[in-house]
Amino acid sequence: MAERIYVFKRFERFWHWSQAGLIMFLMLTAFDIHGTYTIFGFEKAVNYHTMAAWSLVGLWVFAIFWHFTTGEWKQYIPTTEKVVAMARYYLFGIFRNAPHPFRLTQLRKHNPLQRLAYLGVLLFIGPLIWISGWLYLFYADWPAWGLTGLQLEWVATGHTIGAFLMLAFLIAHVYLTTAGHTPLAHIKAMVTGWEEVDD
Repeated sequence: MAERIYVFKRFERFWHWSQAGLIMFLMLTAFDIHGTYTIFGFEKAVNYHTMAAWSLVGLWVFAIFWHFTTGEWKQYIPTTEKVVAMARYYLFGIFRNAPHPFRLTQLRKHNPLQRLAYLGVLLFIGPLIWISGWLYLFYADWPAWGLTGLQLEWVATGHTIGAFLMLAFLIAHVYLTTAGHTPLAHIKAMVTGWEEVDD
């Protein structure tokens, strides 16, 4: 038996899909900038990439404000409870139709591995991308800031590493959305807000 519960609020869904769209567009323009393919051309791709980055910064500022004013930030506090059980489930149990070791509720929307993954994005991948991107964007101001010893190549490499780490996170994230009652159940929940959970 499965029970339907309203888990994801309207703003969470808006924030999630807007962020996903902007991140995918940033990746699309980044590969264009690097010359992997040509869709917009270098100059337009740089401009679109910059606009999308600033849009994402604005979205994150608003989302951080929303998370703190609603108390939803508590959903991301890492925990080690059931981490091993979740790892076993994703490595083996999911292929043997084992029961899910974590029960989603309105107060616990993310399992322990998700919380650790989001913490990694927040503390490592995000800062690597944002600091290197900011330095890249304001390269002309480095001398005024006293950054004469910094090499643009290092900044570019750091930004690219961060981008590929984000791509790996995105691929894993999309893959794990198929681990619900049906392959599209989690995606449907992030569209409607309603999730089916086992009793």
